[in-house]
Amino acid sequence: MIARPQSTRARILIPFAIVTLIWGSTWLVIRDQISVVPASWSVTYRFLLAGLAMLAFARAKGERVRLDAAGWLFAVAVGTLQFVLNFNFVYRAEAFITSGLVAVVFALLLVPNALLARLFLGQRLGRQLLVGSGIAMAGVALLFVHEVRSDPHGPATALTGIGWTLLAILSASCANVLQATRTAKRYPMLPTLAVAMLIGAGLDAVFAFLTVGPPVVEMRIGYLLGILYLALFASALAFPLYYGVLRVIGPAKAAYSSVIVPVIAMLLSTLFENYRWSPLAAGGAALAGAGLVVALTARRPAR
Repeated sequence: MIARPQSTRARILIPFAIVTLIWGSTWLVIRDQISVVPASWSVTYRFLLAGLAMLAFARAKGERVRLDAAGWLFAVAVGTLQFVLNFNFVYRAEAFITSGLVAVVFALLLVPNALLARLFLGQRLGRQLLVGSGIAMAGVALLFVHEVRSDPHGPATALTGIGWTLLAILSASCANVLQATRTAKRYPMLPTLAVAMLIGAGLDAVFAFLTVGPPVVEMRIGYLLGILYLALFASALAFPLYYGVLRVIGPAKAAYSSVIVPVIAMLLSTLFENYRWSPLAAGGAALAGAGLVVALTARRPAR
């Protein structure tokens, strides 16, 4: 009897679905976060709260921070790449282009994740994974064309936003691959990730103070609730789930969350922003979903 592929098991699909649904909703929230408060301060508040929440949860579970020199270096690297560079770039991108276009471009995370996993982790890309990737990327291309056509800001502004997004993708991909290394697995995930978030929040605060001045807080209920949602659900809950999946199925297949996220973002935009689906967008969403199914039923990548 042939065992079912690792990625089809409930312990992979359930957290994968939760992460995808949560992150599919964050683009609208992030867009609202940059209206008054400088992006770097919003990022600081998000990860300060998320890191403290994760640390408290880890302590409640009896997990303690036990890091040697290599562990602290790992936490600093993840904190800098994922919680400083990645998110500062994403928040700045949304000042230039629509949240939908940022989400669509971010689906390209699959490409550097697969290449870096092959280069540094020795994970081979099987035929089924490549076929699924090709189908999904075709869908992303259709979504990209649709979003660029409908973006009201013009080509120069759009290119600036896309550039910031590509920098965010590269930073996130490096952090993703770090989470799949043997070094990452030597330390308990929750407290280590909490430390990385708090280090990131500290660096975010220094960067924010040096570039935009003292802290700014918008005492608007929508902004405050947005910070809570992004910190507790999109960070403290979603990142441990995502990294747990990534350590099992590898960075390439885990990056498929970024392929289906723009589809969810557009579905939510249909409900809350009166988004209108064109045949191009609908076809792109269908291809992205089909590629996701094909790729995630492939065998676990070999190491």
